[in-house]
Amino acid sequence: MAVPAAFLGVFFAYPVGAIVARGLREGGRWQFGRIPDVLGDPDILGVLWFTLWQAAASTGLTLVLALPAAYVFARFDFPGKQLLRALVTVPFVMPTVVVGSAFLALTGRGGVLDGWWGVRLDTTVWAILLAHVFFNFAVVVRTVGGLWAQLDPRQEEAARVLGAGRLAAWRHVTLPALGPAVAAAALMVFLFTFTSFGVIQILGGPAYATLEVEIYRQTADFLDLPTAAVLSLLQLAAVAAVLAVHAWTVRRRETALRLVAPETTARRPRGAGEHALLGGVVAVVAVLLLAPLAVLVERSFATPGGHGLGFYRALQESDGTFAVPPLEAVGNSLAYAAVATVIAVVVGGLAAAAVTRRAGPLVRGFDALLMLPLGTSAVTVGFGFLIALDSPPLDLRSSWILVPLAQALVGVPFVVRTMLPVLRAVDDRLREAAAVLGASPLRAWREVDLPLVRRAVLVAAGFAFAVSLGEFGATVFIAGPDRPTLPVAVARLLGRAGETNYGQAMALSTILMAVCAASLLLLERVRKNQAGEF
Repeated sequence: MAVPAAFLGVFFAYPVGAIVARGLREGGRWQFGRIPDVLGDPDILGVLWFTLWQAAASTGLTLVLALPAAYVFARFDFPGKQLLRALVTVPFVMPTVVVGSAFLALTGRGGVLDGWWGVRLDTTVWAILLAHVFFNFAVVVRTVGGLWAQLDPRQEEAARVLGAGRLAAWRHVTLPALGPAVAAAALMVFLFTFTSFGVIQILGGPAYATLEVEIYRQTADFLDLPTAAVLSLLQLAAVAAVLAVHAWTVRRRETALRLVAPETTARRPRGAGEHALLGGVVAVVAVLLLAPLAVLVERSFATPGGHGLGFYRALQESDGTFAVPPLEAVGNSLAYAAVATVIAVVVGGLAAAAVTRRAGPLVRGFDALLMLPLGTSAVTVGFGFLIALDSPPLDLRSSWILVPLAQALVGVPFVVRTMLPVLRAVDDRLREAAAVLGASPLRAWREVDLPLVRRAVLVAAGFAFAVSLGEFGATVFIAGPDRPTLPVAVARLLGRAGETNYGQAMALSTILMAVCAASLLLLERVRKNQAGEF
C-alpha cells in the first residue's frame, strides 16, 4: 500500500489541498463561513440535483445498452470481433469537446438528423444522456465482459440440468458472479458522468450545469475561488459517499470464482435468438457509437474546395496556434500515454494486490480513496499541479513527466477496478497449496496469481493507455505549447475561428481515432495470443 498511497498523496491530495487552501484561506486564517452561504444557494442546490440524477440516468441507460454487448463479446465468436471490440473502445478516448461537436453535428441545427428527419435533440437532456452512453459503453463491455469471458459456463449448464430455466440459471449462478464487475463498471460510469464537463457545455447549453461546469464558471468566468473551492469539496464529499456505498454493497457479494481461459467459452451463435441478439448489438454499436465517429471522419475531408486531404496537409505547418506543427501532437500523445500506462499499471497493480490480500476498515477506506481521482474536478487537479508543484523538491512545472503523472492519476482507478474482480476470484487455497509445497509469497504470486490475472492486466493496460490518450481536463493546463497532446491540440484548434482550424481539429480527431483503434487492436491480438498459450 505504501507506493500507491505515496503516489496519491503527492500527486492528488497535495495539489487539491493547495487549491482548496487558496480559495478558503485568507490572511493566514480559514474562512469556513463561505460554506453555508454556498450550500444554501438554491441555484447551487439545483446544480447538485441535476448532477446526481443525470449521472444516475446515464449509468442506468449505459448498463441497459452495454450489458448485452458484454455478453456477446464474452460468449460469441464471430468474424470481425477483435476489430469491433477495438472500435467500441475508441469513443472512450475522444476528447469531450470533439464528441460534443460530433453529436451537435448529428442532432443540432443543420445536423444530420435535422436535415433528414427534422429531429433536434441539442440543448435537451437526451443528447446529454446519449453522449454519456457513447463515452462509457466500452467501460461496461470491457470490465464486465472481461470477467464474463472467464466464467466457466458449465456451472450454469449444471443448474439447467438440475431443472432451472435459462433465466433462473443466469439469475442465480451467473449474475451473482458478475455482481462485483457490474458494480465496478457502474461506479466508473457514474463517476465519469457525475463530473461531466465538455458534453454539458456543448450539448446542454445554459439550461444545464453539473458541479464540474459550475466550478469552471466560478473559476474562469467570475474568478470566485472561494465558491469554486466549496463546490470542489462538495463534489469530493458526494463522490466519497458513493464510494462508501459501493464498498459496502460489493463486499457482501464477493466470492471465489472458477475461472477458465476465455477462448474456451466463446462459440459461434446458434439459433435465431442468438443471431438476433448479435445483430441487435451490432446495430446499437453502429448507430450510437460509429455514426458520430463517421461524422467526424466526413468533416475532416470536407474542405472548402470539395472533399480532399487539404486539412491533413495543413497539420504539417505551424500557423501560430502552436510552437510546433499540430501533427507532432501524435508522437507526444503516444509517448506520454506509454509512460502513463507503465505508471498506472505499477501503482494500480500494487494497490489491487494490497486490497485483495488484506481486510478491515483501513483497507476498505484505502480502496475507496483510490477512486477519488475519477470524482475530482479536472479543473481543480490541473490548477493544483501548477500551484503546488512549483518549488523544490517537487518543481515539476517545466518537466515532461508532469503530463504522464496527471494522466496516470486518472488511469490508476481503472487498473484497480479492472484487476480487483479477477484477483478476488482467485481461490486462496491455490496460494496455500503453493506455500505448502515450498513456494515463497513472491513465487506463489508469480506462479498462481499472475497466469490467472494476466488477461486482466492487459485489459487494465489497455484502459490506462486509452484514458491517457484522451485525457484533457488536467493536461490542458500543464502541456506546453511545444509539446501538445492530441486532445489539447484539438481543443485549441476548435477554440479558434475559421473553417481551416475546424477542419484541422476534425483531422486530428480522426488521427486520434485511428491511433486508438490500431493500439487497441494490437492489444487484442497480444491478449488473444497470450490467453491461448495459457
